[in-house]
Order: sequence, then structure tokens, then C-alpha cells
Amino acid sequence: MSTTTTTTTVGGIKVVKPTVQSHIRDYWGRVRGGDLGSLPAVLGLIALCIIFAVTTDTFTSSLNVGNLFNQGAQGIFIAMGLVFVLLLGEIDLSAGFASGMSGAVMAVLLTNHGLPAYVAIPAALLTGVVSGFVLGFLVAKVGIPSFVVTLAAFLGFQGILLLLVKGGTLIAVRDKFTLSLNQNNLSVTWSWVLAAVIILLFAGVQFTNARSRLSRGLVSDPWGIIAARIVGLAVVTIVGTALLTQERAINPAINSLKGVPIVVPIVGFFYVLWTFVLSRTTFGRHIYAVGGNTEAARRAGIPVDRIRISVFVLGQLMAAVGGIIQVSRAASVDPNTGGSSVLLYAVAAAVIGGTSLFGGKGKIINAVVGGLVIAVINNGMALLNVSDGVRYMVTGIILLVAASVDALSRRRAAATGNR
Repeated sequence: MSTTTTTTTVGGIKVVKPTVQSHIRDYWGRVRGGDLGSLPAVLGLIALCIIFAVTTDTFTSSLNVGNLFNQGAQGIFIAMGLVFVLLLGEIDLSAGFASGMSGAVMAVLLTNHGLPAYVAIPAALLTGVVSGFVLGFLVAKVGIPSFVVTLAAFLGFQGILLLLVKGGTLIAVRDKFTLSLNQNNLSVTWSWVLAAVIILLFAGVQFTNARSRLSRGLVSDPWGIIAARIVGLAVVTIVGTALLTQERAINPAINSLKGVPIVVPIVGFFYVLWTFVLSRTTFGRHIYAVGGNTEAARRAGIPVDRIRISVFVLGQLMAAVGGIIQVSRAASVDPNTGGSSVLLYAVAAAVIGGTSLFGGKGKIINAVVGGLVIAVINNGMALLNVSDGVRYMVTGIILLVAASVDALSRRRAAATGNR
């Protein structure tokens, strides 16, 4: 038997399978060839967590870890939408205030008009869909560059937000369901049920994919690598759940605080949904095709304009989700909702996570990992009482490094033929 491959028979078909050693060697070869994926962001996230764990006393506390997810949720959702836009080599500068505008629509309907959450939340999401369609139409059909269109929308959405809050009025939100989205936690029991479901589903998907590929005579990852992935996810999930199911309240006698934040399964739902869309559907393949080579995609019969419109719709939809989650956390909306550095952090999250600014390369996991990097930076530096000026500088440097890594990896991939 070779040290690099093994041969097995499935359904009468001889299938050559790589060994664990050959799989690792091939992966390292792809990395050296410029296919880095989320590796730099993951390594950076681990390094940042170690640094802040060593330099602060509270970074690894269960209370702070729970806050990390609540603090970073808005940026992660907006970054998910931006991944679709960036895959086409486009940009959406309006995503921040689009989230604020959608959140304000929800708040006005809930508070000023007394409508229930099942009406107000869909209205906010519809706001994102409509604004995304308008932006996509102007880019795809009228031919205005996305930078100009979304810059104009940046100003326009800010104006709409001001009109909705009547210039500067803070609109408080008291709807219990809406507030629970980014303030409440699952019970301890349901937290462990969620952990078990995540592990079992991941294991099931991994084994099903491997058996499916083998049954069709295709090369599959070695069982050792598959087992390592499952064990790795299980360890992270169990440790995280154990940490978050501890008592986190400062005064438990008054208000107990245990369990996984509700926003975590919401993030997980959209991660699974959009990952499936990008990796398992014709629509997802068309997005990568248009982002990789627009003219070739057009000649292949792909409806390029429709794809362009759709990515802006998805981008604005996820911005609306981010706005809803932020309003839930703040329990209010004001003229600054979605403003300040929200857009910059969301773009930084997508790029730091590994999405290319040049189009054609990116995954939803990039938004999640990059969003966690941004959340860890902001959270850790706040615990260290670092000034905002230093925090912005550090985040900017990390973004510049990520963009540089992207440019250099693309050059390396072109040189080695790994595009």
C-alpha cells in the first residue's frame, strides 16, 4: 500500500483515496500556492485571544465571552451580506445606515404604531430587500458604479433614518420578543441540546458527503481527517457551551444569567443557509462565476445582471437583520444606529476573514471569523482601557495586513497556476 494513497472498492468501483499524510501535504501545497482561505484570520483570532487572556483578568470569563457574541452580532450579519457583494468585486458603502434605517422602521412600527413583532420585523426585512433591489438595478441596468450608487445611498439612508426618528428622537423598544433576540439566553438544557445537535449534524454531513463521493467514484477526504474535524468541532462546542452555561450574573439572586445567547443559533442559521446557497446551488456557482470572470459568465449564458441585482438584495437583507439585532441589543434606535464605524467594521470583518476585494473568492465563514476578530479587538482593548484612537489604528493595521495578504496570495496563486 502506498504511503500517499489507498485503494478501496465501493459498489464494485475502485476508488483511490488519499491518506492523512498526503491530504496534509496537499493542503500545505495549496497554502504555499496562495490558497489561504480563512487560515490567517483563524490564526490571528487565536493569537488575539491568547494575548488578551494573558493581559486581562476578565477576558476569558463566562460573562465576557457571552458579551462577545452579543457585541459582534451586528457586524457579523452585515459582513455576511457584504460577502455576496464582494464576491462580484462590488462594494456597498450604504450597508451601515441601511441597517439603521431598517431597524428604525421596525422600532417605529413597534413603538409608535403599536404593531406586533411578527409585522414589524418582516417590514424591516422587506425594507432591506427593496433598497437592495434599487441599488442592484442602478448598478446592473443603469450602469452606475457601485461605489457611486452606494455612496449616494449612504447619504440617502442616513436622511431617511433622521426622518424616521424625527431628527434626533430616541425611540425605545419594549417588545419582549424583539429584545430577546440579542439580550436573552437559551436555558442550560436547551444550550446543551443545541451543542449536541451541532455536533451530530456536522458529523452527519461529513460522513454523508464522504460516502456520497465514494459511491460515485470520486476522491474523498481521508477518514482520519474527517474524524479530526468532528472531534475539533466537538471540543470547541462542548468547551464553549460549558463556559456559557455557568452563572454569569454579578448578582444571581436578583437575575440569573446562564446559557448560550439566543443570537448564537441565529448566526448559525444564517451561516448554514448562506453556506448552502453558495456551495450547493446553481445560484451560488453563478455568483462565483460572475465574480471570477464576468464576460466568460455572460457568454456561458449566466444572467449576469440578475446575479448583480440579487447580491445587493442579499447584502441589504442581511444589513436589515443586523439592524434588527442591534436595536434588540440597545432596546432603542437613534440617529447614530448603523452609523459611526459600523460599516467600516463590517467591511473589515469580511476582508479580514478572507473574502477577496477583487471578487470571485470568499465564503460565509469569512464573515463569522472576521467578525469575531473585530469583536475580540474591540472587547479586549476596552478591557485594557485603550483609547479609541489606538483601537482604530490597530484595527486599520490589521485590515491593511489582511488586504495585503489577499493581494499577495492572488499573485502567488497566479504564478503557481492555482487560481
